[in-house]
This record gives sequence, C-alpha cells and structure tokens, in this order.
Amino acid sequence: MSRYGDTAPRAEAAAAPGAATSPEASARLRERLSGTKVLLTGVTGFVGEALLHRLLTQVPTMTIAVLVRPKGSVSGVQRMRSLLAKPIFADLVATVGGVEVLAAGVQVVEGDLAAVPELPHDLDAVVHCAGEVAFDPPVDEAFATNVVGTRALLERVAQLGPHIHYVHISTAYVAGRRRGAIPESTIDHAVDLEAELAWGLAQRQIIEHRSRAVGHLASMRAKSEREHGRAGMLTAAAATEQQRREWVRAQLVLAGAERARSLGWTDCYTFTKALGERVVEAHAAAAPVSIVRPSIIESALQTPSPGWIEGFKMAEPLILAFGRGELPEFPAAADTPVDIVPVDHVVAAIVAVLGEPPAPGQPQWFHLSSGARNPLTFRGLYSIVREYFDHHPFEVGDRGAARLPQWRFPGAQTVERLLVTSERAHKVADYMVTHAPRADRTRDMARRLELQRRRLEFLRRYIDLYREYAQAELRFVDARTLGLYRRLHPQDQEEFLFDTSVIDWDHYIGEVHCPAVTAPIRRLDDIRSRRKGSTTTSPRKITPHVDGSADVVAFFDMDGTLLSSNVVETYLWMRLQEMDAAERVAEVGRIAARLPGLVRSERLERSAFLRSVYREYAGARLSDLDQIADQVLTSHVLSRLSPSAVRRVRQHRAAGQRTVLITGAIRPLTRPLEPLFDHIEAADLAVDDRGVCTGFLQSPPLVGESRAAWLRHWAAGEGVDLGKCFAYADSHSDLPMLTAVGNPVAVRPDITLFGHAKKSRWPIVDWNSSAASWRTLVPAGDR
Repeated sequence: MSRYGDTAPRAEAAAAPGAATSPEASARLRERLSGTKVLLTGVTGFVGEALLHRLLTQVPTMTIAVLVRPKGSVSGVQRMRSLLAKPIFADLVATVGGVEVLAAGVQVVEGDLAAVPELPHDLDAVVHCAGEVAFDPPVDEAFATNVVGTRALLERVAQLGPHIHYVHISTAYVAGRRRGAIPESTIDHAVDLEAELAWGLAQRQIIEHRSRAVGHLASMRAKSEREHGRAGMLTAAAATEQQRREWVRAQLVLAGAERARSLGWTDCYTFTKALGERVVEAHAAAAPVSIVRPSIIESALQTPSPGWIEGFKMAEPLILAFGRGELPEFPAAADTPVDIVPVDHVVAAIVAVLGEPPAPGQPQWFHLSSGARNPLTFRGLYSIVREYFDHHPFEVGDRGAARLPQWRFPGAQTVERLLVTSERAHKVADYMVTHAPRADRTRDMARRLELQRRRLEFLRRYIDLYREYAQAELRFVDARTLGLYRRLHPQDQEEFLFDTSVIDWDHYIGEVHCPAVTAPIRRLDDIRSRRKGSTTTSPRKITPHVDGSADVVAFFDMDGTLLSSNVVETYLWMRLQEMDAAERVAEVGRIAARLPGLVRSERLERSAFLRSVYREYAGARLSDLDQIADQVLTSHVLSRLSPSAVRRVRQHRAAGQRTVLITGAIRPLTRPLEPLFDHIEAADLAVDDRGVCTGFLQSPPLVGESRAAWLRHWAAGEGVDLGKCFAYADSHSDLPMLTAVGNPVAVRPDITLFGHAKKSRWPIVDWNSSAASWRTLVPAGDR
C-alpha cells in the first residue's frame, strides 16, 4: 500500500492538463511526501545531485535511499560522503552538525545499472536520473546504460509490488528529427526494441574483429612505424595498438550515430533514450509511472544558488569559445529555438511529479521546456551572450580583450565548407612543419599549429554534435506540466517554481548563467596572468624540483640537450683537425653531398644513421681521437654547453644525486664532460690490434628503446627506483628513455617530441648554448 494517501483526485486532475484545484484543496508537497521513502539513482550527476539537495532541504520528512556504484577502491558509502561534503550541501551540513550526521540519514544501496542489487522493501517511489548523457557514446555503452540498465532497474522495482511510483528522467529530444509541436505523450515509432538492442550490444565484438583484419592492421602499423620508428619498433607497436583502439571507439560512435539517424533520431543518445522509454512504458501497464522529459538543462536560476552548475553541459563550451573569439560561426538558423531550462526548474518539477503519482496503467509524460511559451532563438542567445562579453571580455594574453566574432548565420552548409577548408590548410601546414629542420622558428610554428589544431578539433566536435540540435524546429508542448504547476499550493508555487514562462532570458543568460560559467575560466586566466607577471616560469615549463634524495639519478642526453651539436658536426670537429686546407674543403664537400641521404636515414632508423656516420672513422687511431678531444676540443665543447644545462647537472650533484650521461656520440667526444658525470655511457669505436678504428662499433648504439633498456638494466643493478629519477632529452628517438622515468623533461624538443610532451604535460625547457660560443667545424687555434 502506498503511503501517498488517496491519489484518485490527483489522477483525475492530471487528466485535464490545464485544470487547477483551489488553494484550499491543494495539500502542501511536504505533507503529501511526508513519511514516504524514495530511491534516487544518478545522484553523483548534475540533475541527481540537485534533486538530492532539494529533497533534503525542502522535504526533510521524506526518507531517501540512493543507488551509488563503488568506484575502484572507493565504496558507494564513501562516494556518498564525499558528495555531501561538496559546497552545495554546506548549509545542510552546518544545520545537522556535520557530514557524518547528514550521511547517516541517507541510505546507500551499493551497486549500479550493470548489476542492480535488491532494493529496499519499504520504498514508495524510485526516481531514475542515471544514464548515458553524452551525445556521442559508443553504441554498446549507450544501449547497456539507457536500455539494459533501465530494464534491470525496473525488474527490481517490479519485485517490490505494483504500488511503487516510478519516475523516469528522459529527454525532450526523444522526439528525434521530427518538426513542429511535440505532445506530452508516447513517441510514435515502430522500431523493434529487441532487434535493435541485440544489434547494439553486438557491435563491440563485431568492430573489434574488424579492427584486427590484416589489411587494416598493416595500414595502421605502416603509419605508426613512419611516425615512431625512430623511437623503436615497440614504441611503434604501442602506437599501432593505441591507433586500433581509437579506431574501434570511433567506429562504435559512428555506428550508433548512423543507426539513430537512419531511424529518425538525432544521435545515439536520443535513440537509446527513446528505446528506454519503451521499456518504461511496458512496465507502466501495471504500475504508476511518470516520464519527465527536460530539454537542454543548464545552470540554476535560483536554487541552490543562482548560476549553480556542475561541469560543462551543452551550451557552456560554445559560450566560452565564443567569448575567446574561437567560434566564428554556428550552423543554426537565426530563428531556430534553443530550448533551455534551468536545473532548479527541472528538479522542482520532479518533486511535484513525486507528489502526484498517476494510476497504474495510466503513465504520464511531462515536458520541462521553455520553447512553447517562452521561446529563445539562437539569434536571441547570440545577442545576449555577445552583449555580456562586450561588457565583460576575456583577456587574451598581451592582446587585451578577445575579439568577438560576428555571427551572420549563413547556414550549416556554409559553416561546414569553411571548417573543411581550414582543416585542409592545417593539414598541409602541419606536414611542412613536421618535416622542416629543427629550429626555434619551427618550434614556434609548431606551437601555433598545435593551438590551431585544438581549436579546429573543438569546432569539428561541437559542430558535428550540435548540428542536429541547431537545426531542430521542435516545440515541446508543456500543457500537462503547466497544469501540474498550477495545481500546487500557492506557497509551493513559490518554493518549487517550474513555470518557465517567467524566465527573463536577458537576466538568466546575461546576469546569471554567463557569469557563473565564465568565473572558473577567469580565475585560471588570473592565475596565469600573475605567473606571467612574476619571475616564475609557467607550470608546464618549470623543471621538476630537485629534492635531496640520494637514491635519485638524473640521466642526460648529450647532442641537442646539453650542447647544440649533432653527430655529423662532431665528426667534422674530429676529422678536420688532421687535414690541411684543401683536404678540409674536399671532406666538407663530400659530407655535404651525403647529407640528404643521411637525413633520410636518420628519420627512418637512427641506429643505421649512426653506424653510417661512424664508418667515416675507419683508419683513424683511437688514441689520436682522444688526444684531439683533450687538447683541442675540450674548450670548444665546454663553450657549447648550455649554462642552464650545466646548472641543472650541478643542482642534482649538490643534492647528492648521481648524474649519468647516456649518448650515442663516440666516447672521445664525452671526455670534456667527465667531471660533470658519475657515469658516461657512450658509443665505443671498435679498433684492431694496432688501435686503429675499423669503422664499426663494439656494440649497437644506444638509441630509442635500447637506451631505455640499458637504463632499466643499469638501474636494477644499482638498486635505483626509476619512478623517482629524472631524464633530459631533445629527440623523439629519446621517447622510450623519457617514459621510463618518473620525471621526464623535454629540452628544446623536436616537433614530434614537443607534441608528445604537450599531450603528456611534461615540462618543456629551452636550454640555449652560451652566448659566447661559436659554430665552427675547425675549433680552437687550427681554424
């Protein structure tokens, strides 16, 4: 037996959406819900959290249970306590005397929709807020959550008896690609639920099999080896597997989107939510069911505080991008409505719905929307947002206020053409920069292209996601919802406001929503500005702090990291010392003729490149090379060292930490650096029994993955924890070494390593050579 009391008058009133009962006959919501017990799902989400807050605050005599899944080692109970410790619940916590006291009043049912546990037997209602809310989820995940999860929950609800009022939170956009007025009723379609469910759940296995096809793997492997072969085949293999996984996810997203659109829905989200409603409607044949369909849910108008929002929803990324001048156009018609509803209106309506359970077999639908009675068009939204940023602009570095784009609403096709053109231009520029010689100018161009790439990816993602919604000409009829509101007691109409016709869009968007969603960004901008104005470098470029741990080791690359040099240049330093002027000219010319081939070799496989260069030492005496290094090259090498690099080495040594030089350069060239390092691992030239170089090496050069393997082997023998260690390098071929330690630092990186360091948020430093150094092929007095 339900503890709601007599529901017949309310069911009769609900049959006449516009009807209103007299204030005297309308009991307060607190009275109707007093003593009842409700189970909430999705309380760690935006709507669920707001609903939990509203019930705890305004219906304190209701008993609340929550379904919360454990996350890793954190139990559902612990997650609930963390939730109640958030600022939104601060007043409640203060009132009751602490988080623990507040948490003790909420029953936690540990579990999730993948395995719904047995529910409490004393429930009166269930509000299902949980679900997959991304517009572009992998199709199997969307079906598993929005259809299978809903069915599993309802099976548990049905076990408790037919009296449980089930409130299902759906979306108004289950209407799909229809046009015009959408009634508060079932969506008319003939889709075979079970066939689509079986298809959707099977897609991951099907696509996983396709991803392992020989031709597909060969294509991905070839691409990865072109891009990562210098770092080693295992690095390329890892990139291939990552590429395959990304392809699988992209195909799962595409499969869901295409199937949804082929059946008349905007995307996989609305498609699976519509099928989830079919599951709910089947349950409604013998139980009281209410289906609540909000439109685009945004920040609170009033409760718990004006502008309260958790994370970014639908409009926020677009508002922020527009304010930064990064959203030049949008594929919407100027007069298309954008149907927004504040989250506090949504949760207030849910509470009201809880107070009016319908009769079994008579499900009720409620649209929580604004477009039918208080429409806001895209042109209107644009005007309000633009006016806000005109008065409160974002500051963009030294350029001052961001320049706002002028939207002309040229149509979706024009916007798409502009985006495609920009994407093609970026692809060409990226190819050219990636293959350009390493230089400060190249790195600066790479940084600018990286910013442009992120902007283009942002535009592509959101224009693809929102294109359907931007062109949706829907009017969600909300007569039943309005009737529900009008039947509330006058005081409840004030406390549980959800009549969207009263929203002043200029006030809500311009004075509540925009300030709320831009505030966190402005705080970050202010922090960046203060850092830039101080002597401190930005966080990404700060080298990790050197502590005093004696068991820490710092590993350094040489060429390009400690000093500005390369193996061809250092070869000429050595060999030209033994030649007269005419021989020097001839040798430089010979090496110059070989440079294109050497560059190609270096890009394909660095070890082969090094072997090719070191063949040039054939016939030289190793003792002569050592003598040249000691007597001629020492001062030159030291002058080419970066002062910042030397300071860094000395900082590690001053902290009692060992320093190790690991390089592919030949050992004679490292002799000037011996005082700075506890151990030097370099390339050793093979010699015959006369001490003459054969042109070969004693062992393979340490490059790419072999360098990382040596590092792990050496660390194991020395009892060193690499997770505490540092590594400094400049080249993509050094990626395995950098990933082997806990504190990697990219030093004046090449373009590929620069991109990886940015993505991984590694420190990036510029260690320039001394201003007093000079570039010459014949160092010291023999020039």
